[in-house]
Amino acid sequence: MNNYKLTIIGFAISAFLYFSSIFLELDLFELVLSFLASIEQFNFGEFILPLMIFSVFLIFDMRRRVKKIKLENAKLKIYKAMLSSSHHILNNFIYQMDIFKITAEDTPGFDAKTLAYYEDIISNTSSQIHSLSNLSTIDEYSIRTSVMAG
Repeated sequence: MNNYKLTIIGFAISAFLYFSSIFLELDLFELVLSFLASIEQFNFGEFILPLMIFSVFLIFDMRRRVKKIKLENAKLKIYKAMLSSSHHILNNFIYQMDIFKITAEDTPGFDAKTLAYYEDIISNTSSQIHSLSNLSTIDEYSIRTSVMAG
């Protein structure tokens, strides 16, 4: 129903005009023609057709732009939801990996270089998640750049 909102409004206005002209015995077409004839003396006739053409294209352009903005907003909402979910999953993973770190630290003879490497991996992952969460522009280039920089 929402897809045909303008069609329904147009139909309602058309029906109203039709029944009003019947009940009030008005000839709306004659009124429009007489109005156009009365403004002909001001030489508006040359402007009407170009103005109508311009208006039609303006309306189409505005509708296309509104659709594009709605699509971009929907993409942004999906991206943020996906990012939030990924952030949650990765944080849970990092917290669970801390159990292994604690166990490794308590194990005698465990290689300290491996623990340092583990810390670097966790730090790098956290940095990448943080940079993805703070993007100002959501596009493929920005996403790739933030991951590569982090």
